[in-house]
Amino acid sequence: MELRSQVLLWKLVLLQSYAVLLSSGPSGSSTAGSSVVSESAVSCAAGARAVLRCQSPRMVWTQDRLDDRQRVVHWDLSGGPTGGPARRLVDMYSAGKQRVYEPRDRGRLLLSPSAFHDGNFSLLIRAAGEMDEGLYTCNLHHHYCHLYETLAIRLEITDNPRVAGAHWDGEKEVLVVERGAPALLTCVNRAHVWTNRYLEEEQQVVHWDRQPPGVPHDRADRLLDLYASGERRAYGPPFLRDRVAVEVDAFARGDFSLHIEQLEPADEGTYSCHLHHHYCGLHERRVFHLKVTEPAPQPPPRDSPGNGSSHSSAPAPDPTLARGRNVINVIVPEGRAHFFQQLGYVLATLLLFILLLITGILATRQRRRGGYEYSDKKSGKSKGKDVNMAEFAVVTGDQAFYKSEDIQLDYKNNILKERAELAHSPLPAKNIDLGKEFRKEYCK
Repeated sequence: MELRSQVLLWKLVLLQSYAVLLSSGPSGSSTAGSSVVSESAVSCAAGARAVLRCQSPRMVWTQDRLDDRQRVVHWDLSGGPTGGPARRLVDMYSAGKQRVYEPRDRGRLLLSPSAFHDGNFSLLIRAAGEMDEGLYTCNLHHHYCHLYETLAIRLEITDNPRVAGAHWDGEKEVLVVERGAPALLTCVNRAHVWTNRYLEEEQQVVHWDRQPPGVPHDRADRLLDLYASGERRAYGPPFLRDRVAVEVDAFARGDFSLHIEQLEPADEGTYSCHLHHHYCGLHERRVFHLKVTEPAPQPPPRDSPGNGSSHSSAPAPDPTLARGRNVINVIVPEGRAHFFQQLGYVLATLLLFILLLITGILATRQRRRGGYEYSDKKSGKSKGKDVNMAEFAVVTGDQAFYKSEDIQLDYKNNILKERAELAHSPLPAKNIDLGKEFRKEYCK
C-alpha cells in the first residue's frame, strides 16, 4: 500500500500538465541592463564636500552561518470549514528539514526533499477530506536577497469522480479532488536564486561612473569598482581619483555613497551608482547630476555674547549720508618676489648715487689738473726769455753802493759770470755823433 501511494504521487507529478511556474521579477531582469531607480540633482559650493547617496539593503552581505537557512518555503491554509485566520501547515528550509505544525497532518503532508535543487515546492496531501478544503498559499522567502513569492490555490472536495479536475477562475487555480484521494498542490519555481547556492561575495559588484558634460552614458568614465570580497579598484582622471572615496564597511551597511572632497568646477557632470547582485538578480542604477557653484561669501564676524556687547564695536553708518560705490580693499601678502623687487629698487638707487659721486670727483680732479697746466705754461714762458741786465736803468748812487759790497756768487757758467760783472761794473760813456747818424739814415 505504501509503495502504491508513492507510485501514484510521482505519476501525479509527471502528469501535472497544468503546473504553474512562478516568475521571479529580479531574476528575470538579471540578464537585462540596469534599471534607473532614481535620478536627482545635487548642487554644492566649490571647496565643499559632496556626498552622493547610494543605499540599498538588498546589497548587504551577511555570511551564512546556519547552513543556508536564508531560503524557506511554507504552506498556509485560510478560509477552511472552520473559518478563522490563516494557519501554518508545513515549512522547509533549504537545508532539507521540513516541519509539520499540526499533529494530525504528520505523515499526510509531504514536501519533496530536493525542492531547493529542482525548484519543485509542490505539496502532497494524502487522503484529502473535508477538513482540507480552503485556500492554500505557497510562500517562498529569500531573506538574504529580500525576495518574497506567493502562489494561491483553492482546494475543493467532491464525492463525484467526474467533477474532479483543475481549472482557472481568472485569479488562481482551483483544484477539485475526490474525497479520500491524494491531492497535489503544484508550486514550481526553477529560478537559480531558489535552486542553486553561489558564493555571494563573488556575485556582488558596485561601481561608480562619471560623465563629463556633453558625454553620453555609454562613454562614461569608470571611477570605482567595489566587490563584496573586499577588492577595490580606482580609475578616473588623476585630478579626481585622489578625492573620491566610499566607506570601507559599505557592504556591511548597504551604504555605497560617494564622497568627493574639495569640490572643483571641473568636477561637474553626471555620476551613476550601479548596484549588481548577480546571485539575487539585482541590477539597479542611481543617477546624480552634480553642479558646482561659487562659494557663498562669509558673514562678518560678530562679537561673542560673553563680552557684554551683542553688537559690533564698529560705529553704525550714518543713514543721512548718500551711499556711494562699494570699495573692496584687497591686501596682497608680501611674497618672495615682492621682497626682491624692493631690494632691486634700493640697489638701483645706491648705484645711481655712487655714479653721481664718481662723476663729481672726476670733474673736480680734471678742473684742478687744468689749473696746474696753465701755471706751468706761464712759468715756462718766463724761463725761456733771457734777461738783459743792461736794459735795467741803474742809478749811479746805487751802483756805487753795490760796488762797495763784496758779493761772492757761485756761478754755474762763464756767461752768467760775465753778465754779472757787467752789471756791477760802470758802463763806459758812449759818444754818439748825431750828424753821422743822420747822414747814414739819409743815405739809406
